[in-house]
Amino acid sequence: MIPDFVKFEENLKISFKDKDLLIRALTHRSYLNEHKKPGLEHNERLEFLGDAVLELVVTLFLFKKYPARAEGELTSYRAAIVNTINLGKVALIMGVNEYLLLSKGEAKDIGRARSIILADTVEAIIGAIYLDQGYDKAEEFIHKNIIDNSDVDGIVKNKLWLDAKSRFQEHAQDETGITPAYKLVKETGPDHDKIFTIAVFIGKTQIAIGAGPSKQEAEQMAAERALEVKGW
Repeated sequence: MIPDFVKFEENLKISFKDKDLLIRALTHRSYLNEHKKPGLEHNERLEFLGDAVLELVVTLFLFKKYPARAEGELTSYRAAIVNTINLGKVALIMGVNEYLLLSKGEAKDIGRARSIILADTVEAIIGAIYLDQGYDKAEEFIHKNIIDNSDVDGIVKNKLWLDAKSRFQEHAQDETGITPAYKLVKETGPDHDKIFTIAVFIGKTQIAIGAGPSKQEAEQMAAERALEVKGW
């Protein structure tokens, strides 16, 4: 069933002049494999445009907000605001899930793959707004839905621009003088779809376990959980 895109416009508080732009922004490539209709396009080109507009708006915001910070720090702050996890959360707040046009297979996936799709869709929506309403409206949308929902001061104060492993290592070294170690606990699944489980230790003490489709992601998950366990 096709979603009620007018309702989504109401949620966004934006009325598109070209309704097809909004539909395209919400159309994933996989949907076209099952619904071959003339003129129906997926959202990847809009995503490409929206990504550039998003980076410009966030860059300008940070440039003005932190006039004494160096380029490297500002780049890290920006990455924390526009990363997949943050944009995925923004998409959920906006209710994007209810309006996405996906294949039946993609619609069943609620893990990391869906989070990436949601983040990409937010960028595509920004691209559609830019084309339909101009830069000022796109900037207003980004401030309201992304920057204002990102707790930028908290990101800077708590060093959340660092990835979980870096943050956990910094805390562990400050608190204990020990660098955390990661150990592979197990591998499950076929070669093309493995899940790795990794434990993180401080000295000989296991702090937490994480799992993911790669060792790097499993380590990040373990570190994220370890931060929660230690209250860091």
